[in-house]
Order: sequence, then C-alpha cells, then structure tokens
Amino acid sequence: MAFEGLSSRLQEITRKLSGKARITESDLKDVLREVKMALLEADVNYKIVKDFIGTIEQKALGQDVLKSLTPGQQVVKIVKDELEELLGGTSSKINFSPNPPTIIMLVGLQGSGKTTTAGKLANLLRKQNKKPLLVACDVYRPAAIKQLEVVGNQLNIPVFKNENSKDVVHIAKQALNQAISNLNDVLIIDTAGRLHIDEELMQELKNLKSNVKPHEILLVVDSMTGQDAVNVAQSFSENLGIDGVILTKLDGDTRGGAALSVKKITNRPIKYAAVGEKLNDIEEFHPDRMASRILGMGDILSIIEKAEETLDEEEALKLEQKLRKQEFDLDDYLSQLKQMRKMGSFSSLLKMIPGMGKLKDVNIDDKEFEKIEAIIHSMTKKEKKNTKLLNASRRIRIAKGSGRTVQDINKFINSYEITQKMMKKVKDEKGLKNMMKNLKV
Repeated sequence: MAFEGLSSRLQEITRKLSGKARITESDLKDVLREVKMALLEADVNYKIVKDFIGTIEQKALGQDVLKSLTPGQQVVKIVKDELEELLGGTSSKINFSPNPPTIIMLVGLQGSGKTTTAGKLANLLRKQNKKPLLVACDVYRPAAIKQLEVVGNQLNIPVFKNENSKDVVHIAKQALNQAISNLNDVLIIDTAGRLHIDEELMQELKNLKSNVKPHEILLVVDSMTGQDAVNVAQSFSENLGIDGVILTKLDGDTRGGAALSVKKITNRPIKYAAVGEKLNDIEEFHPDRMASRILGMGDILSIIEKAEETLDEEEALKLEQKLRKQEFDLDDYLSQLKQMRKMGSFSSLLKMIPGMGKLKDVNIDDKEFEKIEAIIHSMTKKEKKNTKLLNASRRIRIAKGSGRTVQDINKFINSYEITQKMMKKVKDEKGLKNMMKNLKV
C-alpha cells in the first residue's frame, strides 16, 4: 500500500513525541532529522523535504511550543498541518461548465492508466448525477479503442469512436456534437500517450487543447514510478498546462513520494486518487484525510462516505433489529461481509480507523472471506441459524463440501462465535483488534 513505509516511520516518530512531557531544542532537531530521512526514503523531492522540515522547525520554535504543557502533541499537530499543506491544503474538485458539456481531457504517459482511469472517472461522475460520454482519442496504441469500449460496456457508459480517422481534433469535435445531441453533460477524452515525453506528443495535445478548449486538463500519473512521476508532471505542466492530477496505483507497493511532491512541483492540485483495480476504485483526493491516514490518525469521514455509497440502508436496519433481538446468524454474517467488501479491501478500511495504523500484527487477507463464504454455503439452513448443531460428522461433511479441513471449520466456528459476541459491543481498540484478528479461517 502507498505510504506504507513512510506511514510506519512517521507514526513511530509521532508516538514518541506525543508521550513526551518536555521537548528540548535538541530533541526537536533529532525528531526532525528522523522525519527528514523518512521522507527522503519515501522518494519525496529533496528540496521539498528541506522546505518542509524548515517550516516545521520554524513553527515549533516560533510558537514557544517547547515550553507548553503538551509540546509533543503540538509538534505532531504542526507536522500534520504541514503534511496536509504539502498534499494540497484543501480539496479541489472539477470545475463544471455552466454551459454543458464539461470537457475533461486526460493526458499522461503510456502505461499510467489513462484509459481505465477515464472509465473510473466517468463512473464516479455518474454517481454524482452526471451523464458522461467517453471519447477514444488514442488512435496509435494497438487495442486502445477496444479497451475503452470494454470499460464503457462494463459500466454501461457510451463510448464515441471513429476508427476511420487518425485526426484526434476531428474525432473530439464529432464527439462534442454527439454529446450535445444526446444531452451528455460531461465529455471525457482519453488521449494518446508515449513511453516518454516528445515534441510530437505535446503538439498533438496542444492542438486538441486549442481546438476543443477543454474545461479541465487532468494529468494521470502512475504513483509507483516515484521521482519519474514528478518529472513527468513538471514537464506536462510547463509544456501543456494542466488543471489537476489524478494519481493511479496508490494501492500498489510504492513509497508514495510522488503524491507528496507533485502538488508542490506543479502548483496544481491532486483531484482524484485511484486506489484499486476495480472500476469503482477511485475517490476524490482530500489532503486532510490523507495526512491523517499517513500519520495513523484514521479517516472516519471516508469510511462513512463509502458506507453511504455502497451499503444497503434497509439491510442495515434489518441487521440492527436482529442484533437487538439476538437473532444474528451465519446468513446475516455472510450478508454483512459481502456489503463490507463493496467498500474496498478490509486492509484498506482498517487503515482508516483511528489508532489501527499502529497495530502491526493485524493483517487481514481478503481471500480469507472467500473461504468463509464456501464454508457457510456448505451448511444447512438449520446449521447457519444454530452452530451448536455442528457435531463431528456435520463438520466433516461441511469440510468436504467447502474444500477445507475440519480444523478450518473448527477455527471458523470458534472465531464466529467470539465475533458474534463482540459485535454486540466493541468497547475499545483492543476489542476491535481482537475482532479483526478473529475474522479468519
């Protein structure tokens, strides 16, 4: 997961700080040296790191923090505030035109994930009551048009193409006319990329920009490419002009330095982040929430938004009533797991819960839930309602039906019964930690 190393380092540093009753100027310098090394190891631009550390030191010393009653906590707050500012300060959304359609042009290098991101963005905007049209303007890469069509079909979002033309300006203008005719209020143009930036690529994009006049030019950046991503962002910003950035592959095994550098380098906001492979794995970028996640302070607002977007309110009310009457059974358990999985991976959700970031030994593999599903589907209705019926012969039958071992069945039933009790009331972080650890086969 992006920021994993940086997050662990910074959380350890801030944990030490928060517990200190007094901090000397020498202590502060030692802490800032650790923060500096953590940022550099995360592949954050050196100049940005230098300015970041300098600002924190100036604020910590200038506000007489070291003499306060809770200097450690105040320094942590300063670090969080500056991290938030580094990521953009405030959230930035698409500026929709008062005269539809709003034209959004996606640009970036080949392999950055533009085509998939076009679909993800269209899907997200549709949820916001927009009516998007995808436009295939990558006329060079083999199968690029087909890829966009496949994405569009999966989402049931229309795709405009003209395979008989290589003139991307002509194609975009045709698409604009169709959007006006069909009342599409958003036009998302998927442009061509190259393996590297060259004059031919930039000239084509400049021609599109001058002729189609997009309201938003969004640069799609592969966050796994580290400093190369920052260099690409700077080049596109200087040569073409961009209005914002979409970071892709933030769920990958990356150091995250691109996200912490790109805003400062381009002076353009990060507007969206792609956080998974599914077509709904994209979210608006909130600097304050991301800073909180990195520092292990949680992101409850994002969990609430995901829940509101994906969970069935009627099902939630039914569950609440069953819990009150103590009628919660394995069918309900499986139903809740399925709904929660719609919100994203359990590991990513866990990182959004305040305090859970520091629990190094809680590691949930989403494949565990596929095993659980197989086990539950191998039970009879009566067994799902009352696990006390599960004697040795029944457990052997369930093991054979689910492709698991009897030991797996025993472990799951034990963990389910413990979880069933915990779900009635999770009192503290320890209880939550135990509940998460017990959700395994």
